[in-house]
This record gives sequence, C-alpha cells and structure tokens, in this order.
Amino acid sequence: MSLFKFTLRNVLHRRFLSLLTICAVAVTVAFIVLVSLAQDSVEQGAEKGYGPFDLVIGAEGSETQLVLNTFYHIGAPTGNIPLAVLEQVKRDSGVEKAYAMTTGDNYGGFPVVGIDPEYFLTRYGDRNLEQGTIYRNTGEAIVGSYVARTLGLKAGDTFSGAHGLVQQDEHEDELVNGEEHEEEEDSHTSFNYTIVGILPDLNTPDDRAIFTTLDYAWAVHGLDEKDKEITAVLVKPGSLLGAHDLKGSLDGSNGVQAAYTSKAVSDVVNAVDQGSRLVGVLTSLCVVLAAISILLSLIAAVGERTRDAGLLRLLGKSRGYVWMTLTSEGLVITAAGLLMGLLLGHLGAYLLKDALFAQAGIQIDPFHLTGNYWMIAAGTLLIGLLSSMGPAFRLYRLSPLALFKS
Repeated sequence: MSLFKFTLRNVLHRRFLSLLTICAVAVTVAFIVLVSLAQDSVEQGAEKGYGPFDLVIGAEGSETQLVLNTFYHIGAPTGNIPLAVLEQVKRDSGVEKAYAMTTGDNYGGFPVVGIDPEYFLTRYGDRNLEQGTIYRNTGEAIVGSYVARTLGLKAGDTFSGAHGLVQQDEHEDELVNGEEHEEEEDSHTSFNYTIVGILPDLNTPDDRAIFTTLDYAWAVHGLDEKDKEITAVLVKPGSLLGAHDLKGSLDGSNGVQAAYTSKAVSDVVNAVDQGSRLVGVLTSLCVVLAAISILLSLIAAVGERTRDAGLLRLLGKSRGYVWMTLTSEGLVITAAGLLMGLLLGHLGAYLLKDALFAQAGIQIDPFHLTGNYWMIAAGTLLIGLLSSMGPAFRLYRLSPLALFKS
C-alpha cells in the first residue's frame, strides 16, 4: 500500500475528529482571506474614489467629513457655501477644472447629486452610458449602475426625491416638524425627475448615486438668485503649486475650507489600519487555535496507532516511513482545510460585497488574488507540518519492540 493511500485510510478511519480539525483550519484560512481581500479593496477603493480632484472646497468643519460626503457619498455634508465661491475658483489660474456640487436629497436611500455633466468626462473619460443619454435640462437625471439594479430603474422612469440623505418611513414623516415638514415634502413631491440615462459600471462610489443638474436643489426649494448655495467645489488643479496657492487663499475665509483630498483619505485609511491591528490579533489567535487543533488530533492518532507503527517497524519499514505516516496525515488534513478555507473566504467576500459597497462605496473583488495569497497557503501548510512533527517524533524515537508492546 502506498504512503498516500495509507495516510488517506487513517484520516477516513477517524473521520469525525479529522473533519473537526479540517473545519478549524478552514475557518481560520477563510477569515484571513476575507480580511486580506477587504483591506486590499479599501486601499484600492480609497485611491480611485476621488479621481483627479486633489482639492475639495466646502463649508468649515471636518475635512474627512467633507471628503467622504463629496466623493464617497457617506454621511452628511459640512454645510453650504455661496455660489460665488465657484466663480472665484474658476478665475484662479492654477485651476484646470472645477465643478460645483449640490446634495441634500435622496431617492430610495440613495443620494441625489447635482453636478455639471462635464464632471463625468473629466473623471471617467469618454465612456458610453449603459442606457440613454446624459442629462441637460432641469429635472433630468442619470442613475448609477448599482442604484439602477437595486431599485429596478431604467431610462424613461420618473421619481420624486425626499429631503435628507436617508429615506424616512411615512410614519416618521408625519411626526417631524408638523406643518413645516409637510410643506417641504409637498415641494419635493411636486418636483419630478425623469431618468434619461443609466451609467455603466464605474466601480467607484458614483455607482450608488443619482446625478442631475446643479440647479435641482434651487428648483426644488424655489430659491431666489441671492439665496443660491452649493455644497462643495471639486477642483482638478493644474499643478501642486496651484492647489497649494488656492488652498491658502480660500481656507478659513468666510466659513469656507479647502481640503487636500488625498490627505483626508489617507487619514481614513490609517484609521482603518489601526483597526486592522486588532483584527490581526484575532487572526493570530485563530491561527494558534487551528495549530492546537491539528496537534491534538495527531496526539490522539499516536495513541491509537502506536501498535500499528510497531507492527510496521517489525515488518521492516524504516523509522522515516513511520514518521512520514503521521506527518503526511497532518499535511493532508491541513491541505484539505486550506482548500476549503480559500473557497469559503472568496464565497464570503462574494456574499458581503454588496453590503460593503452599499455602506462605504468600496467595491470588493471576491475573485481577486491578494499579494499575500501564496503566503497564506505556505504559512498554513507550514503550521500543519510543525504541528505534526512533535507527535511524529514521539513514534520515531521508540524501538520496534517497545512500539509493539505498547
């Protein structure tokens, strides 16, 4: 009988304990793979989340809040700034492109964003829409691919938005601010949007937003010219020096702040990395528990197989063969757990990708092979081998007669 068949027979003979050990290894590997995929997705999503707009201008407050709301459609804006700020930015010689943005309404829980349609050309190049055409007139809108799939929207559909960045149920609407709130809801209901196009998959937070003309907020609320405000200005500077000069001239003046987008995003990623340290500790504990599980399984196998090992030695098998029967059993169990864990990790990423994208605008690729993928595989097999060597060495040291008598 070959060594592999002999090992496989031993594993199947103790199938329940072997299965428990395989499951322990699989859960550990799946957890490591899922965390690794999520970390890579956060870093990649953060890098391409803001495109070429290295500077963003908005109301004074948290720079991180301003950037997350403007580019990732997370949380509330820091406030509004005068429309005149846009003209001031456009007159700056260090600015290549600048687009104003208005936010504050939602449909189905997805934000309605007002912005110049040229924004898409600047950020994504000349890409074709999935359906229809770009918006041109007030009341026309295009929908991100994720929103279209989630709400079942298509070109030609109409809808009316609601105030706020989250959808409230009807019962809550009746209880908020009485008549004043009812009037606001009425004004939103009377303003209908017509979907004229569906965006392609952009794999950015823009997939989960609805876009329309900049003046939608002014039209919805019936604002006069003097009352027109914007939420933020997205700036593509011509150079780093131009961005620095513009930030210096606007930052802190008349309730306006200018923030470096990359710095704010880096702060968020660093905060995530701090949290990843705790996850790393939990991962280490899982690895230790998996190693202990393999060790206990093989110690139990030694107790059962001492007489068999003695018989093999009396029949002329070498010490190395006896040692290999036990270490190969540990490696077979570890390899089975590794393969199962890799499948579970990617399956978990696939099942969680929509939830992660809906909450944070981060697109996780469940089929992506991370940079440390092979390190996970090699490390798992090494742990299995090391856990097997102790019990195997115990059999290796004993003489054939002592093994048989025991």
